[in-house]
Amino acid sequence: MAGRIRGLSLRGRLLVITLLLLTAALFGSTGLVVDQLRRGLVEQLDDRVRGVAEVSARLPTLPDTVGEDEAPQVREAVEVQWMRDVYVAYLAPDGRVERVVRSAARQPPALPRLDTAAVAGRSGAPFTVESEGGADDWRVIAVPRVAEGGGPGGSVVTAGSLGGVDTSVRHLAGRVLVLDTAVLAFLGFAGWFAVRAGLRPLRRIETTAAAIASGDLSRRVPQLAAPRTELDRLSTALNGMLDRIEAGDAARADSEQRMRRFIADASHELRTPLAGIKGFTELYRMGGMPERADVDASMGRIEREAARLAGMVEELLLLARLDEQGAAALSLHRTPMDLRTLAVDALHDLRALDPLRPVDLTGPGGGRPGAAPVLGDEARLRRVTSNLVGNAVAHTPPGTPVRIGVGTRDGYAVLEFADDGPGMTGEQAERVFGRFYRADRARTRSGEGGAGLGLAIVESLVRAHDGRVELRTAPGAGATFRVLLPRDVSE
Repeated sequence: MAGRIRGLSLRGRLLVITLLLLTAALFGSTGLVVDQLRRGLVEQLDDRVRGVAEVSARLPTLPDTVGEDEAPQVREAVEVQWMRDVYVAYLAPDGRVERVVRSAARQPPALPRLDTAAVAGRSGAPFTVESEGGADDWRVIAVPRVAEGGGPGGSVVTAGSLGGVDTSVRHLAGRVLVLDTAVLAFLGFAGWFAVRAGLRPLRRIETTAAAIASGDLSRRVPQLAAPRTELDRLSTALNGMLDRIEAGDAARADSEQRMRRFIADASHELRTPLAGIKGFTELYRMGGMPERADVDASMGRIEREAARLAGMVEELLLLARLDEQGAAALSLHRTPMDLRTLAVDALHDLRALDPLRPVDLTGPGGGRPGAAPVLGDEARLRRVTSNLVGNAVAHTPPGTPVRIGVGTRDGYAVLEFADDGPGMTGEQAERVFGRFYRADRARTRSGEGGAGLGLAIVESLVRAHDGRVELRTAPGAGATFRVLLPRDVSE
């Protein structure tokens, strides 16, 4: 039975389980009602039989035979108490039947031995016996009877047939059974449509889930029920799960796209120095360098390309470690330091790289420079400033003024590099921290790099120090790169 129910649909299961519970409830309650009704009818029969017994026990002794015209006092006294199929008999003290006052229309009861002691032991309580032919049962009451002289007079036995009670109970049970069957049939028919209507929201969820399984991650489960109900919580949970799945799928697709672009750019950048190294070695193998000076010049070019290749690989490994483990990959050795030291060194670097370039040291946005205490890894932060210096030199015309600002603002230590170069568009500014991105691809790159990894490393190192990098730029208005690090307040 359980296996068959498990093979049904949810609608079928609910209907079958509901009908089984209703069947148990209806037939259980019917059985209790019928049992209580039978008990009540039996109690009524016992009361009437007891009344007949009490009246018969008080009457005087009757003649040996009782006919229609004999003992009228008996008939008149007990007729109002008699029912159909009532049996009345007088018994001797030894239990022998002396005379039958009223015989039953049906088969008489098969009485047990009822002597004076047995009657006294029953104390007038009713009991049930079978009929002599085994047809219907009888309810019997035996009470003692006093003789005219005051001595023991035997007993009186009265019995009432249970045939009428059983017939009434069977008729009632049959009618109730038919009524219960009709009620169950109606409830099953109505329950089919009620369960179908109640499960309509689940069918809509099923339709939505099928659409999502086919690839439409934009579908959402509609709000099908009142707030804080089971269906509402299910819809909310499913929609939340779908939001995370869609976001994860979009992030995965974006990551795959960025990875493909990264691999393509990295392959292009790595191929350039490798092609130079391969070209010089093939030229040497083919005898194209007969002079020692040619060999020395070629080896110098190979050395520079190899250094450039090694630097690019180192930067790629650094970015890969930062992506995978964050600041933990760097093993930062943070010590108290002041960004003014880095600002002054950057000023000297800029002047050394381009002596004709005006360089000013100010505070953030202008004014006097101020203290900028931080807890940082000095070597990593010097890498940040050197990359920003190289970016300013590489992407602005020679002699373009540069301002280096240092100080504190809004609880942050600030180090900024502002130039008066050509600036960038909004689209370029959004992509400038991407790997291998160059705002001006037509610009001739120097042999020291220019692979488009410098600003990506700047952002990663600053983020590893729990800081951020801001960029303010516009076409023709120059560019300002501002590094903000948490200020050291331990002093």
